[in-house]
Amino acid sequence: MSVRRTSTKTAVLELLREHAKPVGAYQIIALLSERRGTIAPTTVYRAVAALIREGRAHRVESKNAFVACQCPADCAMEVGHTVLSICDDCGKVAEYQDAALRNSLAALAERSGFAASRHVIEVHGRCADCVGGDLQ
Repeated sequence: MSVRRTSTKTAVLELLREHAKPVGAYQIIALLSERRGTIAPTTVYRAVAALIREGRAHRVESKNAFVACQCPADCAMEVGHTVLSICDDCGKVAEYQDAALRNSLAALAERSGFAASRHVIEVHGRCADCVGGDLQ
């Protein structure tokens, strides 16, 4: 078996893309260690932080975990203006961008004198698959 030689950041992003559910830092470390050998936690944290800064991953605060960005490549201008819907049954995360919501949040912050740099909204509930399962 050959070991792929990719940067840690690329390897972390590939791993996040393989999972529909949020992946915790120590789970990332364990999975990467299986593939690449021992990896230091700080190396993974740096890679994840870089991916978040670049808008290629998101931190799911309520889960203390991370997901790959799901939006198209042209959404880079929307970095930090994201709605994440998180299914409390299966754990799937879906990502949405909404310009009207972003503008409303910016206006609200501005009215209060707050200079917002990013908006990440987490909405918990049940995805269509899990709700649909109740109907069968």
